[in-house]
Amino acid sequence: MAADLPRLPLAADPGLRSRHLLALPEGVEPDEVEVLAASRFLNARWVEPAGDTPTQRSRPLTAAFGLRVSGARPTARLLRLSRHSTLTGPYAVAPEDAVALGLPASTVTVFDVACSRERGERPYPGGDRHGLKRAFPDGLPVREEERVLLWLVAAARRLGGAVRTGETGVVLVPDMESAIDLTVFTDRWVEPAEALAMVQRAAPRARLSVASREWNGPMAGAGREEGHVVAGMPEPGGTGLRDALREHGVLDADERRRLMMEAAAFDELMLAAPPAAESFGVLVDLGVDGTVYVEVSEETDLPPLLRGLPWTQDRVVAYRVRWEPLLIEELEVERPSLEHRVARTRAAPVIQAVARALHAAVGGEIADEADFLIDPAEV
Repeated sequence: MAADLPRLPLAADPGLRSRHLLALPEGVEPDEVEVLAASRFLNARWVEPAGDTPTQRSRPLTAAFGLRVSGARPTARLLRLSRHSTLTGPYAVAPEDAVALGLPASTVTVFDVACSRERGERPYPGGDRHGLKRAFPDGLPVREEERVLLWLVAAARRLGGAVRTGETGVVLVPDMESAIDLTVFTDRWVEPAEALAMVQRAAPRARLSVASREWNGPMAGAGREEGHVVAGMPEPGGTGLRDALREHGVLDADERRRLMMEAAAFDELMLAAPPAAESFGVLVDLGVDGTVYVEVSEETDLPPLLRGLPWTQDRVVAYRVRWEPLLIEELEVERPSLEHRVARTRAAPVIQAVARALHAAVGGEIADEADFLIDPAEV
């Protein structure tokens, strides 16, 4: 494919090095980039080079129906993400150009990204999963530029590519195996016991995550318990609590007693006849490899590709299958430890099996953690 594409204008365009680039390996079609763009940007579309007229899509964008790539000869085209951001490409990249730009040796094509430059404060210390703190030490991208860069990193992770950041020239090569969480979007709600049975088909050790109903009163030292003063506080509960009670509290002792009795009666009623669950969870203990958990709840913020489908017009339920390692902070590390990667490798098949079992039972669509849709046959 690269032989039929225009050459990346590295020498002819001096501003190319100051713009972000999406570098892709062999075998990635422009339609795949379009699908990922439409998964994040509501109005993503191809436009004619001389105007802003949308071109007709050649196939459905829902991953469950598969990708049907048109047979048209690929050329450098303009993919509009939003009003202020576009991708131009794909361009063919010669090996010497890839070396000059610091791109991976596997790079075959590149998309030239044009977006507004919007920078905020210097990054705080801490996790840098996407590598943006490393790439922008003087000020992190914000607003539109941040949205575009986060999408570029997610797209590179999904397609096995890389992102070259403008100005600094830092190249981000996200690990394709680092994103293992999956979500099943459907219009079918199931009760906790039924969901547990579904998950147990893939992970027999699964159990419901049920909050304890036992309550033995406030913790020792909470509120204004007599005779307990915390070091550094002039009175039990602190002066802030005293001022709040003086302004908002009920001063009449009989009224306070009546309110306490009403609260106790309400608690007793709720414990006797609890309301139907609006969300719940299922846990799978993996021992030293951490925990896989399924969060089930109604979803209102859908990926753009799902918003126009008939079954999403009423209620949509999200079954989020996620992994939590023993050291959760390693989830936000760009290059985590070997132990983390080994545990992640062992947890990934469990997540995939659970997602397949849920999808087989409730239908709908499967998305990765970047809300990119996945063909269920490939999970």
